Amino acid sequence: MAFEGLTEKLSAAFKRLRGKGRLTEADVKEAMKEIRMALLEADVNFKVVKQFVASVTERAVGSDVLESLTPAQMIVKIVNEELTALMGGESTKLTISPKPPTVVMLCGLNGAGKTTNGAKLAGFLKKQGKRPLLVACDTFRPAAITQLEVVGSQVDVPVFQMGQIDPIDIAKAGIEHAKKHGNDIVFIDTAGRLHVDEELMEQLKQMKAAIDPTEILLIVDAMIGQDAVNAAKAFDEALDITGVMLTKLDGDARGGAALSIKAVTGKPIKFVGQGEKLDQVDIFYPDRMASRILGMGDVLTLIEKAQQTFDAKKAAELEQKLRKNKFTLSDFYDQLVQLKGMGSLADIAGMLPGVSGKALEGAAIDEGALARTEAIILSMTPAEREDPSLLNNSRKKRIAAGSGTQVVDINRLLKQFDMMQQMSKQFSGKQMKRMSKLGKLGKFGKMPGLPF
Repeated sequence: MAFEGLTEKLSAAFKRLRGKGRLTEADVKEAMKEIRMALLEADVNFKVVKQFVASVTERAVGSDVLESLTPAQMIVKIVNEELTALMGGESTKLTISPKPPTVVMLCGLNGAGKTTNGAKLAGFLKKQGKRPLLVACDTFRPAAITQLEVVGSQVDVPVFQMGQIDPIDIAKAGIEHAKKHGNDIVFIDTAGRLHVDEELMEQLKQMKAAIDPTEILLIVDAMIGQDAVNAAKAFDEALDITGVMLTKLDGDARGGAALSIKAVTGKPIKFVGQGEKLDQVDIFYPDRMASRILGMGDVLTLIEKAQQTFDAKKAAELEQKLRKNKFTLSDFYDQLVQLKGMGSLADIAGMLPGVSGKALEGAAIDEGALARTEAIILSMTPAEREDPSLLNNSRKKRIAAGSGTQVVDINRLLKQFDMMQQMSKQFSGKQMKRMSKLGKLGKFGKMPGLPF
């Protein structure tokens, strides 16, 4: 998580405040000094930090806070509200043109992931019922067109390209193609550069004038820190961008770009990319991000991820099997697949309130354990998955060889699976209904063979 260091420093500052029964103005100012240093170390723009600290201090030294029975909690609340406001207050959706197609012009520097993230956005909107089209207008970078065709096919979105001709002509033709073929949203993948230069900006200005896009989205790499804010400012001054997509927010970046871009440019962050997979894109919610920064978790996003991978039909079948104590290793494998679809275990745990990177250091979260468990089950025959009692020593050796594990790993999985079957016998009808409801939210709790 990009804000891990900032989260830990802010938590330490709040912990010192909670240790005091009553707060004085001096206590608040000392805490604000620590918060100021934490934000600067997170690479937040210094002018933004100055204004943020001034706003929080003004609210925090008021009598309503200092005389409160829980002043430390009131300050956390204020910081949360100010962080949310700093990042835009509320999520900003993509503007949809009343007269299709909606034209979204993507711009950015090379290395920000413009082409890949354009495909991510197209795939994201296709899942919402849109009919997107990707248009290859990056004729500057070698293999950019081929790359767009590859990622487009992976998200099952068509790509329009005309080779290495004038990109403005390609963009116009792409939009006409979309009108004729019923594509209601068009993503224009433009050329980038290694740095902001006049040639790049002039080309983008000409394209904007030629196609009159509904949205101009800037793709920015969170890993470059304050340079991301500088790039956003330069693109906004030249093109009057309508929003930003921040990529690589799952990396070890300090995260200052997310806290600075809205304040510096006045333009909202609309989307975030949080992984290399083409489905790892989300709408940016300032309030949820503020909660995660303050170690309060992000339960709403966790529930949404669970709902996206939740299969209602399989859940109903699973409930009936648990009622009849007929839960098999095949059913367990299905649950593993749904869990994997929610993302990495560390990301899932990080969305839980009170769980930060520091808290996870001592936790036995082994990402490889899921893969090993999956490999063991897939190395079994259908009959063995249905009836694990068939697994004698020779079969276990065969499965171990096929899955790259040890017989002891198989025995451990079978023992845990047997324990789960024993537990399922103890559930009454009402308990099973409750478990089913929790399952719909992805809250089955600890499952055998899982690494936590």
